[in-house]
Amino acid sequence: TYNCARLAASAMAATEPLADGTSRGAILNTASAAAFDGQIGQTPYSASKGGVVGMTLRMARDLARHGIRVNTIAPGLIDTPIYGTGPDRDAFKAKLGESVVYPNRLGTADEFASMALEVLTNDYMNGETIRLDGAIRMPPA
Repeated sequence: TYNCARLAASAMAATEPLADGTSRGAILNTASAAAFDGQIGQTPYSASKGGVVGMTLRMARDLARHGIRVNTIAPGLIDTPIYGTGPDRDAFKAKLGESVVYPNRLGTADEFASMALEVLTNDYMNGETIRLDGAIRMPPA
């Protein structure tokens, strides 16, 4: 994530500002709720996502002089193909969704996209990590 953001920021900083005369756009990183409450056996994954969260504000501050905003979305359980294609897939996803406070279901790609669009178009949003997780908090196991 860092290397990708670094290369994007370098290219963005070399461009002319947008119509407002100062902004050169925004970088949106993706982390995970595991950055905050990883489960047993998830130490490497949680550490990598925690690193993304940890660099968000610092990167936003570093890139502010170039007119580049940086934010991160930390999704919880989002309905993607990672949850399989077998005959028990729907029951498995429903069971996972029970752990979400509200709504009791997995999030959708459309909900993630909606949040991404808001973060990218809201010029005052900068240096933040937003949990998109239905208030889920992962248990240790």
